[in-house]
Amino acid sequence: MTAVRHVAGQAGNARGVARKVISDRAAGEAYVASVCFKHGPPRLLGVEVEYTVHYADDPRRPLKAEDLARALGPHAPRTLVPASPATPLPAGSPLTLEPGGQVEISALPQESLRELERVVSADLAYLTDLLARAGFALGETGIDPHRPPARLLTTQRYATMERRFAPMGPGGITMMCSTAGLQVCVDSGEREGLAQRWAAVHALGPPLLATFANSRRHAGRDTGLASARWRAVLDTEHARTFAGTACADPPAEWASRIMDTPLMLLRREDGPWDAPAGLTFADWVARRGEAGLLGPPTEADLAYHLTTMFTPVRPHGYLEVRYLDAQPVSRWLHPVALLNALLASPSTVDEVLAVCEPLLGAWERAADAGLEDQDIAAVAGKVADLGCAALPATGLPGNKIDEISEGVQRLVHAGRG
Repeated sequence: MTAVRHVAGQAGNARGVARKVISDRAAGEAYVASVCFKHGPPRLLGVEVEYTVHYADDPRRPLKAEDLARALGPHAPRTLVPASPATPLPAGSPLTLEPGGQVEISALPQESLRELERVVSADLAYLTDLLARAGFALGETGIDPHRPPARLLTTQRYATMERRFAPMGPGGITMMCSTAGLQVCVDSGEREGLAQRWAAVHALGPPLLATFANSRRHAGRDTGLASARWRAVLDTEHARTFAGTACADPPAEWASRIMDTPLMLLRREDGPWDAPAGLTFADWVARRGEAGLLGPPTEADLAYHLTTMFTPVRPHGYLEVRYLDAQPVSRWLHPVALLNALLASPSTVDEVLAVCEPLLGAWERAADAGLEDQDIAAVAGKVADLGCAALPATGLPGNKIDEISEGVQRLVHAGRG
């Protein structure tokens, strides 16, 4: 369900996959479609919660890698401490870090929202306490309100990303090192309903992004943006961030897009991982241009290429919804529950598409103005009403449903005001 499961699955098949060459474009597209879209009744739920990390006594102090490593102890990811056992958190969630030292809990997929809430809340409470005992506090917004971006992790991947994004402006380094998101993972669903479900998770993007926008202040200043986090994503590289659209065959469209997206990096045994400018995966397969100097691409190379996409919705065999800002620890469940309720039945999905139709593609407006845009606020209110009415379908207890409904309605009504 989560990206962790996907990557683990790829790693588990690495020996077989690494040697299987992508012979032509059709083979590459078939591979992408097969691994990115799995079909079946929606059954599993997942979430990845990210938070910036700050010294409790001075949240403006630059984060030191050695201090964070000491605080995380055996849970430190190997990207920070190569020899770490990387022990999962007590309820089973793996812990990872983003390039600027943001912590991420990637919950294992669960069969009910109630169980997912139990697992994530337990591991989040444990992590909060673990960091507090070392003098740290988790941030409560989707972007660092105190510090400018600074890369903490020194892996080849992140060094290459920083170099690639630098000529495009500050969006790339900000996205990498200052932002924190809340990613909701839902099953793709049955084959016959996939196109509608794909369209719905995208249609919900602008109103839900605006409703839960939580990243206005960055590096000590008011950006004037509702979601400076999502604006940073949009300001990186258009080819790997633009949103998908409603279509009859999402797997085919996504597979074609992946083949035509420029390589962000090339993994090498020695030397930097920078890729030749403008070289797409399709070019590599066809041995065009500088690709003639490279070895033939394999399925493992294509699987890694998939991880360099930063779209609002990213298919991993399930649908990873990436457009939501991080929420305060006490409210991480609110957008997760609302989104799951809005996708709970085909009839609700149909209503979602009708309600959200006026805002299709309004990603920039939602990031910049949020609910201050009256048209966005009107649609967001309708989405909130629809989702709150469907919350009983999530299986959460009544008191939790009431808490979420009140919290969501408070957000949309504050925006309307």
